[in-house]
Amino acid sequence: MTLPSDLDIARAATVRPIAEVATEYGLESSDLIPYGSTKAKVHLDVLRRVADNAKGRYVDVTAITPTPLGEGKTTTTVGLVQGLGALGHKAIACIRQPSMGPTFGIKGGAAGGGYSQIIPMDEFNLHLTGDIHAISVAHNLVAAAIDARWYHEGRLTDDRLADLGLRRLAIDPDEISWRRVVDVNDRALRNAVIGLGGSADGRPRETGYDIAVASELMAILALVDGTDYASALRNLRERCGRVVIGSSKSGEPITLEDLSVAGAVTVLLREALHPTVMQTLEGQLAFVHAGPFANIAHGNSSVLADRVALQIGDYVVTESGFGADMGMEKFFDIKCRVSGLRPDCVVLVATIRALKTHGGGPRVVAGRPLDQVYTEENLPLLREGLSNLRAHIANVKRFGVPVVVAVNHFDTDTDAEVDLVTDEALSSGALHAVVTKNWAEGGAGAKGLAEAVVAACEEPSEFSFLYPLECSIKEKIETIATQVYGAAEVEYSDQADRQIAGFEKSGFGHLPICMAKTHLSISHDPKLKGAPSGYTLPVREVRASVGAGFIYPILGTMRTMPGLGATPAFMQVDIDENGEVVGLF
Repeated sequence: MTLPSDLDIARAATVRPIAEVATEYGLESSDLIPYGSTKAKVHLDVLRRVADNAKGRYVDVTAITPTPLGEGKTTTTVGLVQGLGALGHKAIACIRQPSMGPTFGIKGGAAGGGYSQIIPMDEFNLHLTGDIHAISVAHNLVAAAIDARWYHEGRLTDDRLADLGLRRLAIDPDEISWRRVVDVNDRALRNAVIGLGGSADGRPRETGYDIAVASELMAILALVDGTDYASALRNLRERCGRVVIGSSKSGEPITLEDLSVAGAVTVLLREALHPTVMQTLEGQLAFVHAGPFANIAHGNSSVLADRVALQIGDYVVTESGFGADMGMEKFFDIKCRVSGLRPDCVVLVATIRALKTHGGGPRVVAGRPLDQVYTEENLPLLREGLSNLRAHIANVKRFGVPVVVAVNHFDTDTDAEVDLVTDEALSSGALHAVVTKNWAEGGAGAKGLAEAVVAACEEPSEFSFLYPLECSIKEKIETIATQVYGAAEVEYSDQADRQIAGFEKSGFGHLPICMAKTHLSISHDPKLKGAPSGYTLPVREVRASVGAGFIYPILGTMRTMPGLGATPAFMQVDIDENGEVVGLF
């Protein structure tokens, strides 16, 4: 089926004033901080006013292991909210703000697709209300503070530092873990030497850049909690103060509090605490807040957005990045652990074409035509790929939560292929397996999924975490590796061993784990499709996000700064003769 482009569909829609949509959910004009007529921030003091409301049902949308094309997880999230709306429920979507990296890189926009989108789509994908800008400025202020302190300590005596009200931190330049950030894909900045040009330009050292949404400050924004703005602001300030940027020459951790920059960082981020609201094509409320990557950070929208939504909606549908081994595991073991919120149901999105890649189909590359095996019936290939679906259903059930499989339908999918997937899903333990057509039909195409989710939310949930925090760092890493990723063992580099020992000595061993790895395989290796098992998982490096509250091991060749392809998405983006954005998709 050929539809207009996502941007054309979004432009043709009637965008209601956001204040009007918000009123239907019980929000008042005094709760909103307007950003024009189509979007607003919701002031966190609303949490006090709605505290006694009945709490809505909490649904997490995740997926099988995706291809580089994306498999419609956000589209399914939005479609499910529209489908629940079609059933008469007040449903709310809670999703992340997109980074300019994927928007102008491979993926394009992240507002959903077809007739299941967040609108206005161009505003959603371009800057929104400035939260990522605030993260970038605050993060790079810290980077500047680190190099400035190191520079001045190199030229001042202890007595002179004391006269200035400073104590010597003795920063070890080889142990500085805080890199600079920029919100575009730029591989040339992954590794850099700064401070060249002579003593007036600073002291030379090796460092690099990460993408802005990989900043620990973004992870913090997504995990801050509170009962109103003041308490959330206090939590933000405490977390910023705890951030560790490296260590002294004697091995002591150095924090933002030690650098006296935590207060300024909090000031820069204070307005970003308020979540942004927009609307779906069919007029349901959508919270868009925070944007941590799921292959680098924990990949979930904010606790605060979910908390507000749960007090004003019947159903809150939040989305975890990438597959169930990635964003969903982190949703459970990090976000739910921090917030105390418990999911009622998980929706696992699957597509025929992604499953065929896991059956051994040809490589899928964004921007290139799909091989015919993905557009024609091929039951043997699909049958081989169902191991990936089984593995992810098992991953959901490991946490004790009911799972509904949503088969995101493409026109090339045959009835026999769909039947094979839904039968396998049910036999593997899914409570329901439903074909969704919301991309082409909007909420009407997701009513069956909505009905299945309502039923699943009535089922008992025996939610539990994968591991206790009392376990050592290595025990927690190995639990995830063996139980979720299917690895037989974990191999640590000398650097990783040294870092883990240092973190446990510093008292950080109680923190949960946030694995940084490829999203294109359940393993660390994007070439290993299906449900790999019996392999050795390599931990190359381990970093600590103490302010956010987790340890993140970096597996294999995982990068924290993506690169651009030969034909990135920005090549299609322009302004037409009417001043309208074109080329977003």
